[in-house]
Amino acid sequence: MLNEVAMFAGMFGAGGSGLSMLLPVLMIGVVYLMMIRPQQKKQKVWAQMLSELKTGDRITTTGGIRGTILSLKDDSLILRVAPDGLKIEVVKSAIAAVTTQEEGK
Repeated sequence: MLNEVAMFAGMFGAGGSGLSMLLPVLMIGVVYLMMIRPQQKKQKVWAQMLSELKTGDRITTTGGIRGTILSLKDDSLILRVAPDGLKIEVVKSAIAAVTTQEEGK
């Protein structure tokens, strides 16, 4: 009986150590595919959106302010906000979305 237990432990002990070494690698791969990669794609799309800004675009900031771009600077822009035509300066990193409707869509 003791010999059978030793043989059983030997069969699964060696395979278990290989599996236990592979498990962290698989977990890192899953975390990368499920969390890191989609965030990188989202960041790339957001950076492209910022680089394509132009005067006249309607934008929404992360604070919920909507306005029309009057002028662009290196890291900021001037917005005209309705209803009084108030002009405010906003940093580009605060832009959440461009809401200009393209013609034909």
